[in-house]
Amino acid sequence: MAKASFFLIPLFLLFILALFSTRAATIEGLVGGRTMVKDVKTNKELQDLGKYCVEEYNRKLQHTARITKLLTFSQVVEAEKQVVSGIKYYLKISATTYSGAPKLFDAVVVVKPWVDTKELLNFAPSPSTKIKQFW
Repeated sequence: MAKASFFLIPLFLLFILALFSTRAATIEGLVGGRTMVKDVKTNKELQDLGKYCVEEYNRKLQHTARITKLLTFSQVVEAEKQVVSGIKYYLKISATTYSGAPKLFDAVVVVKPWVDTKELLNFAPSPSTKIKQFW
């Protein structure tokens, strides 16, 4: 009887662990997967992050191409986040071009709060043309 309980306890604990991990994955999405961020327009941290992305893009553009026709940040209109080695944000940013036309851009930025760093990985015009739905 002692041998049976010796094997049943670890199996029971493994079952409980599996049950809770799959339940958490279905509630919050897959572990390591992207999740939508709610209330993007009122989230000051995300809006500041979007502004950082535009400023960093402008800085790199001025440095590499010596272009003075820069973008002006308007707002982050959509966001997803993914837990990696830090938090990776996928942002859809509305910005105004030098000609005054609003345009959407997709940005990917990684934030590591424990070392107080941000790194812009990608910033490009968005293939989405639905800019009016965000206003």
